[in-house]
Amino acid sequence: MTVPEIIFLSFFVSISPLLGYQFFLGLLALNAKKIEQFETSSNRKFAIVVPAHNEEKIIAKTIYSLSGLIYSKKNYDVFVIADNCTDNTAKLARSLGVNVLERFNKKKGKGYALRWAFDKLLEKNEYDAVIVVDADSLISGNYLEVMNYYLENNSRVIQSSDLVLPQPGNWSIESTRIGFMLYNYVKPLGRKVLNFNMGLRGNGMCFRSDVLKEVPWQAWSLTEDVEYGLILLLKGIRIDFAPEATVLAQMPTEPKNAESQRSRWEIGRYQIIHKYTLKFFFQAVKKRSASFFDVFVDLITPPFVNMMLLVVVLFFTVVLFWFLGFVSLIHFVMWGILVAVGVAYLFIGLYVGGADKNLYKSLLHLPLYIYWKMRLYGRVLRKGKESEWIKTERDG
Repeated sequence: MTVPEIIFLSFFVSISPLLGYQFFLGLLALNAKKIEQFETSSNRKFAIVVPAHNEEKIIAKTIYSLSGLIYSKKNYDVFVIADNCTDNTAKLARSLGVNVLERFNKKKGKGYALRWAFDKLLEKNEYDAVIVVDADSLISGNYLEVMNYYLENNSRVIQSSDLVLPQPGNWSIESTRIGFMLYNYVKPLGRKVLNFNMGLRGNGMCFRSDVLKEVPWQAWSLTEDVEYGLILLLKGIRIDFAPEATVLAQMPTEPKNAESQRSRWEIGRYQIIHKYTLKFFFQAVKKRSASFFDVFVDLITPPFVNMMLLVVVLFFTVVLFWFLGFVSLIHFVMWGILVAVGVAYLFIGLYVGGADKNLYKSLLHLPLYIYWKMRLYGRVLRKGKESEWIKTERDG
């Protein structure tokens, strides 16, 4: 075996299990069953928490969405956390008839705001469960019906579908929408078939009140929601996925305004990987838990677009080396199959997610999105470590 063949084989052995597992989850998602009837004997009472920092441009849309939920109004209250706001977020929210909790503290960030609000709400012992919805979101009308059904069937922590509000023609948003569909809907749907845990995604989270008392919120990283979900799993608390309920987040229209948000996600992701990967690996071995091993695999798996970029680049490199006679035909075939598996997973995901024709059209923008994302990685690396939360600028 030649040196190039050894190198290509090493890459193949590292990448193919990760991509193959995503493809497997996609196939399982094709056969996943959704619940259609949500009738229960009783209705729980919910507190819906909306963390907001200077969100006067968009908070009204979210509040209107929450006011239209198909659920008894006496059984849920909306609380906007006006966190260190210097604009009219609190005033506007009050004028729309919801409760406002104003917080002024040097410790900024969603995690600190949530812990502060949870402590206040749990003191009342009035609510059966607490839901977290981002200030830039639209919520499906059946949301509380679905959460109530899952709680009545012994779920303690639930994550709904966390997707992106469509913006046809905007390459940045529509490309992000594909990523959210694959990561926040298709893969969790496959895991649901295997009875594995879901991770928390921040938007559309539901916690039974006793969970927040048993394991108080203790995550302050740049991706605090993901971290708290991992803490719960290590504590033995299951997280269920409810694909029947959906939150749709409004992404920044201008790519430049999405950079701070994306930077926070990417930096936060690597902080989480560094802190929790080995913990879940050792727990998976110790407990012989396939579900914990799934979390470990998810932590070490790069974003789909990053992995496919690497696969495609290596495929064409193998083609060149094969043409020059440095590698055998089998390497060309192996990498060709891997590219096909990745493409198949993408289209399976779009089908399972019920993608509209505009989302299929947006596939043409993926090269531009990849270029933008690689430039972003470059800026993040040059900037270095970032520990503080930075607000995403709203553009409408």
